[in-house]
Amino acid sequence: MFWRMVKGAFFRQKGKMLMIAFTIALGSSLATAMLNVMFDVGDKVNKELKTYGANINVLPQGASLLDSLYGVAEGEGVSDKYLLEEDLGKIKTIFWAFNIVDFTPYLNLTARLGPAGTDVKVSGVWFSQHLELPTGEALDTGMSRMKSWWELSGAWPSGSAGNSAMVGSSVARKAALSPGDAMRLEAGGKTMDFTVASVFNAGGAEDEHIYVPLAAAQALAGKEGLVSRVEVSALTTPDNELSRRAAQDPKSLSVAEWETWYCTAYVSAICYQIDEVMSGSVSKAIRQVAASEGAILEKTQLLMLLITVLSLAGSALGISNLVTAGVMERAAEIGLLKALGAHSLPVSCLVLTEILITGIIGGCLGYFAGLGFAQIIGHTVFGSAITIKPLVIPLVAALVLLVTLAGSIPSIRFLLSLRPAEVLHGR
Repeated sequence: MFWRMVKGAFFRQKGKMLMIAFTIALGSSLATAMLNVMFDVGDKVNKELKTYGANINVLPQGASLLDSLYGVAEGEGVSDKYLLEEDLGKIKTIFWAFNIVDFTPYLNLTARLGPAGTDVKVSGVWFSQHLELPTGEALDTGMSRMKSWWELSGAWPSGSAGNSAMVGSSVARKAALSPGDAMRLEAGGKTMDFTVASVFNAGGAEDEHIYVPLAAAQALAGKEGLVSRVEVSALTTPDNELSRRAAQDPKSLSVAEWETWYCTAYVSAICYQIDEVMSGSVSKAIRQVAASEGAILEKTQLLMLLITVLSLAGSALGISNLVTAGVMERAAEIGLLKALGAHSLPVSCLVLTEILITGIIGGCLGYFAGLGFAQIIGHTVFGSAITIKPLVIPLVAALVLLVTLAGSIPSIRFLLSLRPAEVLHGR
């Protein structure tokens, strides 16, 4: 009898049941899409931000110590220390090797720019470099990949050798240099001629620099096989209390905490692992960049969570109105059931069963529609597919159940207050 009454209610109120199912499907589809994107957005946001520079700076130990204690940077003639160029491939052998997106070395020196004879800052870099790694894998990296957002007049030089140079906009303006011009640099009694491949505008201190191939800078400075520092771009997990404690002193962590920290892509953990494989190095997070990445990620995830909550709240309100209207239309039927001896609990269970069955149907349809919405968001915003997370299935199921029950509360309260005599005979 119970299920015959449920079936009869569906046929008699099929229009309202379809509207309830549609309302639930709409809410669950938005929840499914936002939750899948929210759980997958971390790596995608980080990858987008990697195009705007490095978040780790690797320095020699001596230069790092002077910088920390006295604010003396390398290259200022006080205590210049260097890293070995041959060690750079080891960066891609750490535990989080796949999170290292790009890196490039720098050899910094001061040279005289002729014929004006003015002193300029010169940095030798890898513009683009193909590396054969110790693991047997190959990697293409360099400044052209890490600074792709720079505004260029001209083209990126290729490789880490040759005589092509990039000139910062401030230097180019003072020295009247343009792409294609020849220039001469002198340092330590050595001179080298270069061709200006491009003039760039980075909008920062880089505009005061001239960038030349690393091999040329090493020859000019007499520092073959040496580099001053390395910039590393890595995909990282936003910092929390554990990572901040580890950054201060990894030895202060318990064994369990240390394993958790070491096996999580915190910027401090990646810095620690780089120092393990590169002799005489101290890796430091570029805190402004790392903190910005974490803040952007947290705000993005918070926005998606708010959209999910608001969509489900709207669904609950829509369900409440539709179910209450349906119960009011069936007031005479419910009053008759009560007059014949039916208690409020069985009648309430009858209405809830109808709504829950409708909710399950709407939730299933909404889940699969939400998967499609998630892929549309992924390809439109990030240019790649969103990874489907199995965790979303129980979350959406629980949220659909919660929203359906919450939307049914006003109708159940009306049902409990309904008096057979008033419904059947009027006042």
